[in-house]
Amino acid sequence: RKLQNMVRDALRGAFPSLEEDDIKSQTMGMTGEDIVLSPAARKLIPYSFECKNVERLQFWSSVEQCETNCKEELSPALIVKKNRRDPYVCIPIETFLEIIKGKHDRQ
Repeated sequence: RKLQNMVRDALRGAFPSLEEDDIKSQTMGMTGEDIVLSPAARKLIPYSFECKNVERLQFWSSVEQCETNCKEELSPALIVKKNRRDPYVCIPIETFLEIIKGKHDRQ
């Protein structure tokens, strides 16, 4: 839950135009996405988040869970963290290429 709250707070900070209720952390034990986005938030943040804060990650089963929970119009984003390490985001390469191409086009 700690990682989910960190991600929720980071997204809220990155998108101050959204209301607090637009980005929520899923209750532990519930199925589906770990970060719950309102329709307004989904327009700005087109990702479905799965958060894993573990010492030993079962990578491919975590990717599968992320993809299974992902809504059709969103890109899956697996956020992983372990103690004393910064979190990392794993996304499909197509999504990564879109991001860096978009950044390059704006320069």
